Amino acid sequence: MKYILVTGGVISGIGKGIIASSVGTILKSCGLHVTAIKIDPYINIDAGTFSPYEHVVPHITDAIQEWVMRQAKVSVDDDGIEPEVCVIELGGTVGDIESMPFIEAFRQFQFKVKRENFCNIHVSLVPQPNSTGEQKTKPTQNSVRELRGLGLSPDLIVCRCSTPLDTAVKEKISMFCHVEPEQVICIHDVSSIYRVPLLLEDQGIVDYFCRRLNLLTEMRPRKMLTKWKEMSDRSDRLLEQTSIALVGKYTKLSDSYASVIKALEHSALAINYKLEVKYIDSADLEPAALQEEPVKYHEAWQKLCSADGVLVPGGFGVRGTEGKIQAINWARKRKKPFLDANSTEFDPETKHPVVIEMPEHNPGQMGGTMRLGKRRTLFKSTSSVLRKLYGDAEYVDERHRHRFEVNPELKHHFEDRGFRFVGQDLEGERMEIIELQDHTYFVGVQYHPEFTSRPIKPSPPYFGLLLAASGKLQNYLQKGCRLSPRYFA
Repeated sequence: MKYILVTGGVISGIGKGIIASSVGTILKSCGLHVTAIKIDPYINIDAGTFSPYEHVVPHITDAIQEWVMRQAKVSVDDDGIEPEVCVIELGGTVGDIESMPFIEAFRQFQFKVKRENFCNIHVSLVPQPNSTGEQKTKPTQNSVRELRGLGLSPDLIVCRCSTPLDTAVKEKISMFCHVEPEQVICIHDVSSIYRVPLLLEDQGIVDYFCRRLNLLTEMRPRKMLTKWKEMSDRSDRLLEQTSIALVGKYTKLSDSYASVIKALEHSALAINYKLEVKYIDSADLEPAALQEEPVKYHEAWQKLCSADGVLVPGGFGVRGTEGKIQAINWARKRKKPFLDANSTEFDPETKHPVVIEMPEHNPGQMGGTMRLGKRRTLFKSTSSVLRKLYGDAEYVDERHRHRFEVNPELKHHFEDRGFRFVGQDLEGERMEIIELQDHTYFVGVQYHPEFTSRPIKPSPPYFGLLLAASGKLQNYLQKGCRLSPRYFA
């Protein structure tokens, strides 16, 4: 097993995730089986239930090294073959107190797996102040020095910059960071993040990995990256635009819905449309907001009414729930394309328990009680729109993360009014997918389809939303759901 650790310095949000995924894409293009691990230095007894606005104090166990080695062997491909390369993204910034235990763990880890099986990519910033226009190397020098002081020596230094690195700047970083010039990789601002794998490949990153990690690749990645390049070129030529209103609780921080936004972008790109996301705080749609903050209330409703489609992502807690219901109700009555990804919590004392806590979990205990991981959903209807979008599959395996579900005792009340539960779990007890009859596109799913969306293979529920928002869904269904992206050009 080969391990590639991606760390970051100078600032948060430097682009470690994009670099990690781009490296994985290139190596997969070479015929290798690749897996990925994201380690976030915010760990708690139940960190998954924290609001995206919160940060928590971390702790770390002695078993992280064994855990990484064990997880790296889990197959992530349909063929069941054990991965050959594991790309590990270590969240946070080098120097942060919360990431120190993880840095130390990987300092020890590099000796456990041996040097020929471990490689460190350090992503850093090369700022270019407008006042001088000069690319500054000192932040990168300091970041690498700090990383070395903690026991990790970067094999590749990926420099984020606004313009391509000057040769003299690259040589300076090479000299003062103790690496060869070929180990300094420039990732400047580009029109689309989908061009990053192409930038990395152009700078010889595959040849370097082959030498450094003794990788045996089947082919040159250029042959396999043809589709990626075509997709990148199309993203630069988009002219038409469609808008989606994202009605959520954490809209002040767009990263809270990063996976959702990427899934929307994948689907928009697949139909050759630019995507405009209108962020709406669900609390601003509630009647109480009209009295307390009328300006925000009217602005929120104006955004909703002007959108081509509506998306309501999951969220925990009571706050903003009424606003989500208002948005859903509006989309239903106005026949606006709508997707509800995952469920929300409601008043536990309600006399009409439409959404209930799962019976196997301890009511009132939040920590460690969610239904997590990949679960199978069986389609119960051959006429389901979502089934057709999934390629007329009999079932789908999607990732779950929830604690509340639709009360099965009320199933017939919904179906009598046109809401069809077209997808259920293996036992037929949990309602997984709902569709509304006589509507352009009104779909709700219990799972998180955005987690399995990919740039070249968008998530079917999101793809259906974008097709409906652009007025192309019915034609797509009539053609058998097998049209290539060129059809939408």
